[in-house]
Amino acid sequence: MDQPKKKSESSNQQKQSQLNSYLRYSGLAFQMMAVIGLAVWGGMKLDAWLGMRFPVCLVTLTLMSVAATLVITIKSLPKE
Repeated sequence: MDQPKKKSESSNQQKQSQLNSYLRYSGLAFQMMAVIGLAVWGGMKLDAWLGMRFPVCLVTLTLMSVAATLVITIKSLPKE
C-alpha cells in the first residue's frame, strides 16, 4: 500500500520542480525584456534630447543592457 503512495509523491515532487523551473526562467525572460525595452526607450529619448543624427545612445544602451542581462542570466543558472 505504501508503494503507490511513494510513486505518486515522487511524481508530484518532479512536477512541482518542473513548474518551479518554468516559472523561474519565464520570469527571467520577462525581466530581460523589461531591461532591454527600457534601455531602448531611454536611448531613443536621450538621442532625441541631444539631437543626434546617429543613435549613439540607443545603440550603446541597448548593447549594454543585452550584455548585463546575459551576465545576470548566466549567474542565475544552477551550477552542476
